[in-house]
Amino acid sequence: MIRLPMASAVAALAFVAFGGTAFAQVPASITAALASPARPAEDSARDAARHPGEILAFAGVKPGDTVVDFIMGGGYFTRILSGAVGPSGTVYAYQPAEFIRFQAKYGESLKAVSAALPNAKPLDGSVIALDLPDNLDLVITVQNYHDLHLKPFPTATAATVNAEVFKSLKPGGVFLIVDHAAASGAGLAVADTLHRIDVADVRAEVEAAGFKLEAESPILRDAADPHTANVFDPVIRGKTDQFILKFRKPG
Repeated sequence: MIRLPMASAVAALAFVAFGGTAFAQVPASITAALASPARPAEDSARDAARHPGEILAFAGVKPGDTVVDFIMGGGYFTRILSGAVGPSGTVYAYQPAEFIRFQAKYGESLKAVSAALPNAKPLDGSVIALDLPDNLDLVITVQNYHDLHLKPFPTATAATVNAEVFKSLKPGGVFLIVDHAAASGAGLAVADTLHRIDVADVRAEVEAAGFKLEAESPILRDAADPHTANVFDPVIRGKTDQFILKFRKPG
């Protein structure tokens, strides 16, 4: 398990303990987004395990925000973000061109989500030449930061992405990262073999881009995960130990 810095630990405990449950802190805008009848039933069925309300509350998402769902996958978080930022906000759904070439379903998800959500805009450029809109309030990536270290990508991909995210966020903007935890000191190679990453490596890379770690949330931590299995292994899938890091651009 990762030992939280004292300030982060206090914040995390307050986050979980407030009102007896973490859900007590989720604002009405996010609660309404979660309850939207437009969400697919299979998405809603995953909420109890994924805690999207608590995660987005921790990120500070609010109506009117401009956000990027970075590597949006099937659009689970894109749909919730769309409702949470409301008609005055914008959600950029980013699906890397490399992913779309790898599996057509990624391109299909991007098109479907963008067509269904009036305030969502699709982005599908190459991750190794990332070009995000400017003046963003939030960039969130869920279970995908480790992908920046997959073998097909150049070794500088994570640094390139972090620099672009930093440039594109407004001063005070948030970069929220959720991912599957690797064992401490496991090294970056496990991103390709286990689809995990050491939280210490993430912190070092993101802080090197100029971000400051503001807080960590323990809402997805699971001490029962041995950190040695591929996250797609049926034995561990859906039960991995995951970290949530909230970085802020100074200013």
